Amino acid sequence: MVTERMTVVIMTRNRREQLLRTLAHMTTLPDAAPIILVDNGSTDGTADAVAAAFPSVILIRSAENLGAVARNIAVERTATPYVAFCDDDTRWQPGALTRAADVLDRYPGLGSVTGRCLVAPDLREDPITPELRDSPVVGPDWLPGPALLGVMAALSAFRVSAFREVGGFSRRLWFAGEEELLALDLAAHGWWMCWMEDILIHHEPSTTRDPTHRRRLGIRNTLWTLWLRRPARSAARRTAVVLGSAPADLTTAAAVLDTLRGMPWVLRERKVLPPPVEAGLVLLEESQRRSPARRYVG
Repeated sequence: MVTERMTVVIMTRNRREQLLRTLAHMTTLPDAAPIILVDNGSTDGTADAVAAAFPSVILIRSAENLGAVARNIAVERTATPYVAFCDDDTRWQPGALTRAADVLDRYPGLGSVTGRCLVAPDLREDPITPELRDSPVVGPDWLPGPALLGVMAALSAFRVSAFREVGGFSRRLWFAGEEELLALDLAAHGWWMCWMEDILIHHEPSTTRDPTHRRRLGIRNTLWTLWLRRPARSAARRTAVVLGSAPADLTTAAAVLDTLRGMPWVLRERKVLPPPVEAGLVLLEESQRRSPARRYVG
């Protein structure tokens, strides 16, 4: 039974109506799993609405916005061996949770499996899909799908032991592109990640978001991750690519200043990846350069 193997973790902030629709979907799946929801300090009555409408959902009320660290708190409450992350605007489709649990059962060296995302309303493939489907990363023969060195949290299920082994999501990065560091640390610890065509998740992008602030955080976190884990030459090369692809505006300038302010701790905590993982990242650079999903906009 999937309920004995998988827990769904959702984090949310000030998206009450969309979250309620997502919970209505996730709680009525034929393979519905227990849900732990962390409310990141919502001010729109989200937590009370969830408590009233979905009493079976384990609700954690945070007084502040914890960003992606909210997922770490939920995972600590998890009793199952696997966890599937779900955002308030993503919905795992029937059978997807069971399929993810089955794959993680079968392949003990797999730390995470990422599904195929279809974007509402016309359910087109997410722009990042070709990058995942055609990943050039070389994995072992037993891997059931293309090997990855990066994941999208809301489309992925994780082995809880692997997630805890690497410490979950970074408190420093907080939010926006926070998955990249987690994925690199999983790889550095010997865990494999893969993409699966038949694990389907629908995404209904929320209109309640601040794309400009998200871009600032995303650029900062990408640069921090580069200098935390890549060799100096690779980090410098990729920094030039990131900044060259970002708009020359105040948001990018602010992101660079944020990055520079954080460099003392980045250099203190810097731990370069093993050579095989770095080699895989080099193989990914061309597909990332071409990917429309990696444009800094907003």
